[in-house]
Amino acid sequence: MSTLVGFLKRGNKSSGIAALGNTVIAVCKGAAAFISGSGTMLATTLHSVADALNQAFVFLGSAISEKEPTKRFPTGFGRVVNLFVLIAVIVISIMAYETILKGWEIIQHPKPSSNLWLNIAVMLLAVAIDGAILIKAMKEISHETRIKAEGMALIPAAFKNVSMASPPTRLVFYEDLIATFGAMLALVSIILAHMTGFYLLDGIGTLLIGLLLIGIALKIGYENTVGLIGVAAPKQVEDRIARIILSDPDVVDINTMRIIQEGRQYHVESYLELREGLTLADADDIKFRVRDKVLSDPDIDDVTMGIIETDDVQNWKLP
Repeated sequence: MSTLVGFLKRGNKSSGIAALGNTVIAVCKGAAAFISGSGTMLATTLHSVADALNQAFVFLGSAISEKEPTKRFPTGFGRVVNLFVLIAVIVISIMAYETILKGWEIIQHPKPSSNLWLNIAVMLLAVAIDGAILIKAMKEISHETRIKAEGMALIPAAFKNVSMASPPTRLVFYEDLIATFGAMLALVSIILAHMTGFYLLDGIGTLLIGLLLIGIALKIGYENTVGLIGVAAPKQVEDRIARIILSDPDVVDINTMRIIQEGRQYHVESYLELREGLTLADADDIKFRVRDKVLSDPDIDDVTMGIIETDDVQNWKLP
């Protein structure tokens, strides 16, 4: 049991909370859709079911990705989470397809739905829960990217830095952004359809939710395909690591450096130029000292460093 608890603790918090929240929403929406017969409510139910399954799946993947490297997998399991997210994208795409079909069916054969206040209450609950999960994801983005933002400043900061967050956090952010917007859209569609008698709006709202799901599936799919192949670290991370290396008094320059993102962690490979007049033993000590400094960064998982003779030319310039 303690092993299982320890394993689950390694999982991404945002995706774990999102999985629980979306399960509650899916149950409430499903009951409301069954009672009222609302097409839009059914569409958002499918969305919430997909979200709950995806987040649970990604939570599991994020926990696996934190496993220590082995002899067979010396670089670790960081990219496993990208694979899990890509499988989640397939689920989103299937749900998007089903939602669009349902919306088109309602547009062709519009019909009124019952229990207006039940639908409104459930959609308000969905907006509240999805909105809370979205705020949690924004805070997680701020934490992972080391950006200090509070209150309303959290919103633009999250949008600006989401690309530097871990794959599970990005998935939660994008999915719940669409979920919150979709719940609000469904709420408006249900109310307008009831007030105007123009029941076609129910189908239009359903169709739009399906199209939004396709858009988010394409975006998340692209980002995680790139991550699975192996993508360079963002410029901000590269500059941060370069500052750590160049802060050592014995390092005069960085000849080359490559930082690859592995899931939510980074692997650093670099060649350093040290000051002249050092013995081989001293140079080795400096290399290991700098390596340990870089490894102290919580985002860095692995560091490989080499030393070459200084060429008296400043190759690496900090902004």
